[in-house]
Amino acid sequence: MTAAAAVSGVGLTLGVSTSAVRSRSRSPLVTMAVSVDEKTNKSLTLSKSQEAFTAAKELMPGGVNSPVRAFKSVGGQPIVIDSVKGSRMRDIDGNEYIDYVGSWGPAIIGHADDQVLAALSETMKKGTSFGAPCLLENSLAEMVISAVPSIEMVRFVNSGTEACMGVLRLARAYTGNEKIIKFEGCYHGHADPFLVKAGSGVATLGLPDSPGVPKAATFETLIAPFNDFSAVEKLFEDNKGEIAAVILEPVVGNSGFIPPKPDFLSFLRKITKDNNSLLVFDEMVAPAGPMYQAGTLSGNPLAMTAGIQTLKRIKEPGTYEYLDKITGELVRGIIEAGQKAGHAICGGHISGMFGFFFTEGPVYNFADAKKSDTAKFARFYWGMLAEGVYLAPSQFEAGFTSLAHSPDDIKKTIAAAEKVFREI
Repeated sequence: MTAAAAVSGVGLTLGVSTSAVRSRSRSPLVTMAVSVDEKTNKSLTLSKSQEAFTAAKELMPGGVNSPVRAFKSVGGQPIVIDSVKGSRMRDIDGNEYIDYVGSWGPAIIGHADDQVLAALSETMKKGTSFGAPCLLENSLAEMVISAVPSIEMVRFVNSGTEACMGVLRLARAYTGNEKIIKFEGCYHGHADPFLVKAGSGVATLGLPDSPGVPKAATFETLIAPFNDFSAVEKLFEDNKGEIAAVILEPVVGNSGFIPPKPDFLSFLRKITKDNNSLLVFDEMVAPAGPMYQAGTLSGNPLAMTAGIQTLKRIKEPGTYEYLDKITGELVRGIIEAGQKAGHAICGGHISGMFGFFFTEGPVYNFADAKKSDTAKFARFYWGMLAEGVYLAPSQFEAGFTSLAHSPDDIKKTIAAAEKVFREI
């Protein structure tokens, strides 16, 4: 297998030749119309998405550029999206959905916001990538530091994987230790040291770890169940003076939505401080000193502009109160509808992030999450899709609302859930 990387003005692409592994053969085109249940007349025509995905499988491994997009855990084929606006997304077959993925969180003010688009248009007139400093980096850095009291300096990167790779190197450089503690089901990007009992796409594929990761890469990675105080204490006792950092999603989103128990985060802060280790909340990283970290497109003007405009909007009064209100109504409505129809279901939310599991619960960690009825979730997923509601295509992913979601969107979603719960 050969690979070659090519940098363009907007990103990095990885070319892979698979001829040594398999011969390329064209798959027959299957026109797909999904009928959720014999009791409903509603169907979803996805012929163009099917055609596009069939072609994609000959061009990209698995036909996608990120595993969860392949719909492995819900069956069927991916929906190929054509456009997004506000709370809505439209696929290439013309089907419209209320979107609760939000590009996995960043679309917190809604898709293709007019103010953001106008600012991006002006920025593009000056160029899309400089490979050199731009003043917009200062502006966004000041806004981030102002918004999060614990942040003193910022280094911008292009992905969560980059951020976590950088913070791991930083923690080891700063402490002089090599071991890290991560939590089962927490996903910190696809760098080798983190692909140990990771959630998200790894769980979706049914892989306990990723093939191709050498044992040496994960030898210093220690695992504990999320929300397990005693397990963390034992790891520190058994590896005294050797742990560089504890890394976690403070609110887990890659095993489904799992909030921390009361005092769990403060417990982690104390035990790491007592042991001269760092505490890392995923995707917050500030490399400093001699530790090397770099990125060709880091801090590019388009990303900085979008970040600035988004932070301006979410700093407006009432923003988080609105997100909390509509998301709470959404989750309560879905759970009540499920329970009324006789289904085992639990869930919750924090601000605009939410999730639910097809199990009685409570869910405190990945082991609890894996008790969910994933087959039922798949039926629910396709039922909601047919009703015009787009959820994350995995039981083990959190969902997101945005400022663009209206009370009417929430009502329509709950009504759709009530109907689908009765049908499945």
